[in-house]
Amino acid sequence: MLKVIFYIKAQKANKNGEAPIFARISYKTKETSISTGKSIALLRWEMTNKLRNVLKLEKEKVIRQGLDNFHLAIEKKFNELFKIDTDVSLLLLKIELSGKTKIKREDITILEVMEKHNAYFKKKVEAGDRAAASLQKYQRANDLLKDFMEKQYRISDMDAKEINGAFVHNLEEFLTYESSFKGHKGIKNNSVVKYIKSYKMACNHCIKLDILEKNPFNVYNGRLSIKDAVFLTQEELNRIENKVISFERLQRVRDIFLFSCYTGYAPIDASKLTQDNIFNGNNGELWLMTTRTKTAIRANVPVLPPTLHIIEKYKGKQDGLIPNISNQKMNAYLKELADICKIDKHLTWYVARHTFATTVTLGNGVKIENVSAMMGHTNIKQTQHYAKVLDHNVMNDMLKVMERYK
Repeated sequence: MLKVIFYIKAQKANKNGEAPIFARISYKTKETSISTGKSIALLRWEMTNKLRNVLKLEKEKVIRQGLDNFHLAIEKKFNELFKIDTDVSLLLLKIELSGKTKIKREDITILEVMEKHNAYFKKKVEAGDRAAASLQKYQRANDLLKDFMEKQYRISDMDAKEINGAFVHNLEEFLTYESSFKGHKGIKNNSVVKYIKSYKMACNHCIKLDILEKNPFNVYNGRLSIKDAVFLTQEELNRIENKVISFERLQRVRDIFLFSCYTGYAPIDASKLTQDNIFNGNNGELWLMTTRTKTAIRANVPVLPPTLHIIEKYKGKQDGLIPNISNQKMNAYLKELADICKIDKHLTWYVARHTFATTVTLGNGVKIENVSAMMGHTNIKQTQHYAKVLDHNVMNDMLKVMERYK
């Protein structure tokens, strides 16, 4: 942990033979020095064993007391910074102790920025506040950035303050056309935008810690390409519900899929639900209440009759409300389910989430603000995407206009 040692700089002794006393502060593998504002004669420093012996001179007692107070001030300030970030910057500690109002930020490389952010994000994952998949995305972003600098600039790292618009533009081009992952070359637009957003978020984290002055990725203005979400119509949803299935394995898959269709929960959130997530409303209605792992936003959903039927079916058979099947197996089984139900769509668990947003809620007249709240979206723009694909909603509204013009 933190270590403080007092020493004198003999080479800076004045004409009276008094040398300034400094404090050497060490933490992990880093160290820094700061002046205590005190000084003592070289001879007396040695004779008193660096002021550790029993002191007789009043002046030396005062100096010793001053050093003790200085030591306490160091520990107090260190503990304050430690609460913000366990990887305490000794430069920031030194600045805080010196009382300077203008902070001269420590030089930090872009990979150090990513490592600092990812270490912080890992703690949130371990605490259950964020998803492990999100951490993997940030770690992958770090690897891509490292690969880019080695291939584009033949360097292993770069000062974050040196990153400019050309760097960001070249990075975008590299990610889009030259990067490789699992045998695939190039990354699609939406993934590129999300990766660069990861770099921007990591820099913002370091700005909050006062170790980075501005965000070099603010120059980027790439946008996500909005594609029509794949969802089931009411007729397709009924077809899956009413299909007679003899295999217990496919029955479980269907129930899990329908559960998400009628609640909108993503896989990681649905798999964590237990009886403790069921609450009674003011009028006796049942609610599912939880916090989305991806965004840490509340996502409370009323329990619809099909949802309650599934919950009752599996009650007491496992820890969660529904059976737990891995995403890989789930998606493979959903393909089989689509085949036997004669649905010509690529079913995934997220198709169920999209179905909740469109067919189950917006398609039945639920206000978009309420759908956004139930989906756990960070802003309503995410929900508006689903509203765009419901042409029959537009027609229903326009029928009122047609009546007036008849």
